[in-house]
Amino acid sequence: MEKIPMTPTGFAALEAELKQLKAVERPAIIKAISEAREHGDLSENAEYHSAREKQSFIEGRIKELEGVLGLAEVIDPTKLAGSIKFGAKVTLVDEDTDEEKTWQIVGEHEANIEKGLLNIKSPIARALIGKDEGDSVEVRTPGGEKSYEVLKIEYS
Repeated sequence: MEKIPMTPTGFAALEAELKQLKAVERPAIIKAISEAREHGDLSENAEYHSAREKQSFIEGRIKELEGVLGLAEVIDPTKLAGSIKFGAKVTLVDEDTDEEKTWQIVGEHEANIEKGLLNIKSPIARALIGKDEGDSVEVRTPGGEKSYEVLKIEYS
């Protein structure tokens, strides 16, 4: 199996979610199923069917998280330097609009574009890998061609 690159922060967040699901969500749904069973006829019991559906989702998410965490390769960006690679926090300027953006390149399971966490497999991240400050980057995105200049690279 292929290792899944992840930052320490992303690994900790997934671990916390797994603990929450196992310690809080799973026992709560088991209790809800038990209570719904006490209401009688299960074939017409909406509470029971809803609880079973939620249980299925929770168990699936637990299995997914256990698999991801088992294959995780935690990479500490503070120990890296140089050109852009996994874990880098990159400040870019859009060469057309002069708009500045800062993204950190992270693993796909911790990516969140609203929080500035860019999936390593995204077109922008792939184009940035190996670049240095001052380099110009051409990126083909679903919205068309974009040109960026790398202003700053940080590893923190």
